[in-house]
Amino acid sequence: MPTKVHEFTWPDRVVVGTIGLPGERTFYLQVRAGSQIVSIAMEKQQSAQLAEKIDEILDQLGTLEGNPFSIPASTPIELVDNDQLEPVEEQFRTGAMSLGWDPSTVQVVIEAYPITELDTDDDESLADVEAEVEVTEMLLVRMPVGTARAFAKRTREVVGAGRPTCPLCGQPIDPGGHTCATPEG
Repeated sequence: MPTKVHEFTWPDRVVVGTIGLPGERTFYLQVRAGSQIVSIAMEKQQSAQLAEKIDEILDQLGTLEGNPFSIPASTPIELVDNDQLEPVEEQFRTGAMSLGWDPSTVQVVIEAYPITELDTDDDESLADVEAEVEVTEMLLVRMPVGTARAFAKRTREVVGAGRPTCPLCGQPIDPGGHTCATPEG
């Protein structure tokens, strides 16, 4: 069966947002072009790392000597998107992701694949089972550098808007209270 690719080459909107209360939030990467909308569930850590790596790529490109690309050092104000997610219909839960740079279009490229479940028998090696796993769909997003910078900024803000962290033990503080798990001296 061929892989269904949800491809967005010049998306109208690409954001990370959440549904739920802090501590119970589900993170979504949502992309829209015209009337086509795809939302994929992600882990909080995936979202944070994606934003960090996008900024790293853009920062590296911005410091390259003789760089022919105009890379914004900060988020262009006209690209800031603080709107809520559009209605979410989860396409898949994200497993593996890759991030790249396409110099021919001056775009950051995100590829996201669904989590795949591996059923193993004792007689099969993990490599044999992975070879049998067939990816049925994926998300491919290409975004210009300004949009990528805005995406990373918003994603960091969304990730940081969760529960506050206890200064003593580093664990999240729930709205109903917190039992600190500091190590006893």
